[in-house]
Amino acid sequence: MSAKPSLRSPELTSLGFLEAVYNERSVDKAKLFVNEPLQEILSHYYIAASVQRNMLNLSMTDVELEVDEVDIDFFRKFTDDVTVIVKIKGLRNGQHWIDDRTLRLNKYKGNWIIVEIVPEKRQVNG
Repeated sequence: MSAKPSLRSPELTSLGFLEAVYNERSVDKAKLFVNEPLQEILSHYYIAASVQRNMLNLSMTDVELEVDEVDIDFFRKFTDDVTVIVKIKGLRNGQHWIDDRTLRLNKYKGNWIIVEIVPEKRQVNG
């Protein structure tokens, strides 16, 4: 394991988790960004492809990630519960695909930790 990942902002935590799952394909690294109940679920799925399919409901390759929206800005110092929407671009079944996933994070001892992968309400492509 290399340097400890940054959990200093909700954006860095969210991107680090999805980077671990999609590009590094490391469930062990992904566990560093989530709370204990999600760590147990990640352990159950064991491999990144299963995490993509079962936890994120989105199997993709050649992924690029960008933060699309964060539900706080000015009041960040005063809240310990935020949601981050991350846009995921890549290949799905060999086709170009754009989707997003929403993660809910809590601040714990100065670090932002993912506590929920918010269930998807709609299908997106574009």
